[in-house]
Parts: sequence; structure tokens; C-alpha cells
Amino acid sequence: MTTSTTPPWTLRPALPEDIEALAELRAVVMRPDLERLGRYDEHRVRQRLRDGFVSRHTSVVVVDGELAGCVTLRPADDGLRLENFYLSPALHGRGTGTAVLRSLLARADAAGATVRLDVLQGSAARALYERHGFTEERQDPIDVFMVRTPVR
Repeated sequence: MTTSTTPPWTLRPALPEDIEALAELRAVVMRPDLERLGRYDEHRVRQRLRDGFVSRHTSVVVVDGELAGCVTLRPADDGLRLENFYLSPALHGRGTGTAVLRSLLARADAAGATVRLDVLQGSAARALYERHGFTEERQDPIDVFMVRTPVR
């Protein structure tokens, strides 16, 4: 008998009042990678989410009735941009990120949209994206820029 470790999850639209909880989640999730890269700034890591927050393109990941993550999928000139994909560290490695990403990519595929994102150099998240068809377009000393064309 096979059992799943993926907890039940849902997506709900982000609300303006979610911004502080999402900024804090971003700081917790990104801290190890930003520290490794010598780029962690306690204020800036939160402010970048606040500055770029657009509730109409952002969804909150809800697990057991609680805010457990977020993801932004916004229109861009060349398709869609996947941004701000953060999950509570307690969910890492349990399949929730994979399940959320699959649902977003199914939506993009149905629309025939190319999806682009960037991930920090050395981040474990890169492997997740590669497993779902993202390939490197280019990189700089901090980020790897990735793309995924629609699957038909």
C-alpha cells in the first residue's frame, strides 16, 4: 500500500492583509540561500515582497486551514512569470511544492503560455523546476533564469 506525504492543500486569492505574513515567510525561506550568497539583509528580504506584491496575481497556499505558502503567476509580454513561490519549511520535501507547481503549469499549458522564473544560484528549488521542464536561459552571479515552454 502506498501512502502520500503530500498534505491536502488549496489555493486562495491573496489579500492585501496577507502581505506581512507573506513577507515573513519569504524571509524565513530565503535566508539560508541569501546568507550563503552573502546577500541576506533582514529588511530588504521582506521589503522586496512588499514592493512587488500584486494581490490579483498572487495565491496563498493553504494547508490545514493555515497560510502555508504563496505563489505569484503574472502575465508578462512573453507569457507568464512565476514569482514568490515560497512554502513553509515544514512542507519542504513532502510533495506540496510539486503539487502546487503542477497545477500552475497545467493552467499555463492550457493557455499555451511560456513560463519564466529566476532562482537563486545553488538553491534546491532549481531541481524542482528542472523536474518540471524548466531549462536554463542564462545566469548571473546571483540568479539562474529559467524557461519552460508549454506542453501540449
